[in-house]
Amino acid sequence: MQVLVFKTSVTKKQQVSKVQTLLTSIPAIVKWNFDLDDCDRILRVVSNQLSPRYVESVLQTAGFNCQELED
Repeated sequence: MQVLVFKTSVTKKQQVSKVQTLLTSIPAIVKWNFDLDDCDRILRVVSNQLSPRYVESVLQTAGFNCQELED
């Protein structure tokens, strides 16, 4: 298992609902959550061998900025 952490432009719960369908449809994602109270509006994804670039492209397709945060 790996935990990927992303900075996003998602700011509202309604926007989380918009990407929920996309994220839950990816079989490699075990669990995900947003921290909208954080200044970077963090998305954490727990997955099995999922490319960070793939997650970024999924959110970008939905109209949101998404960038992996490095350790």
